[in-house]
Amino acid sequence: MANGDPGLSVGDKDNTSGKQAEALAAQFLVRQGLQVLERNFRCRGGEIDLICRERKVLVFVEVRLRRNANYGGAAASITPGKQARIILAARHYLSANRATENDCRFDCVLLDGLDESRIEWMRNAFSEF
Repeated sequence: MANGDPGLSVGDKDNTSGKQAEALAAQFLVRQGLQVLERNFRCRGGEIDLICRERKVLVFVEVRLRRNANYGGAAASITPGKQARIILAARHYLSANRATENDCRFDCVLLDGLDESRIEWMRNAFSEF
């Protein structure tokens, strides 16, 4: 990551701890009543870790794992640039799935370590505008 930031995006398929974090986040969200529709949706210019449904709302989820809080914890690693790439991918997903009429939101699941008791779920973490 830029500026020496050790935050781990879980979209990296070769990243074992990232895959574990994503699995932990997915399990957590399912227990909260969400349905996981897709994992690691990618398009040119963007990626979404988890795409879920909560009732009639599509939920685009960024999962962030931080092992070192020296850089501000997991939330600090979701920069405006990262948000823009997630929004771009969400637009592609909505268009490809003809779901442009669906309500949607952007959530973040933050993990400071691979411990479910340390999960922080930020609903409506950011918006398109």
